[in-house]
Amino acid sequence: MTVAAQPPGTGEWRTAWAAALDSLEMDVAATEAMLSGDHRAREIAPADPWSPPEGLGPLPLDLRPRADAILARQLAAAQALALAMVGNRRQAAMVARVESGSDGAARPVYINCAA
Repeated sequence: MTVAAQPPGTGEWRTAWAAALDSLEMDVAATEAMLSGDHRAREIAPADPWSPPEGLGPLPLDLRPRADAILARQLAAAQALALAMVGNRRQAAMVARVESGSDGAARPVYINCAA
């Protein structure tokens, strides 16, 4: 990400970058909400892949801390998603091992005769 110390001369440049970061931050917030379980309370539309709008130029220097914070949140959300997927796979494997008895095959039955 290129960072500029001085804006190229228009306030629109900074406003465009702030809007681009708003969009990116909303995507991260939606992912964080899904991970925290908030998605059960309300419908969250799937996020579209983010790409910076064309012609923005370099990132204004004063927006760098915000961009860095969003990047850190993205990385944390990606790690949490990976861990959640691993947990989901483990649960799916456990459920697959549980016999449902719906296939009609005879199962051994143990009876406690001492009772």
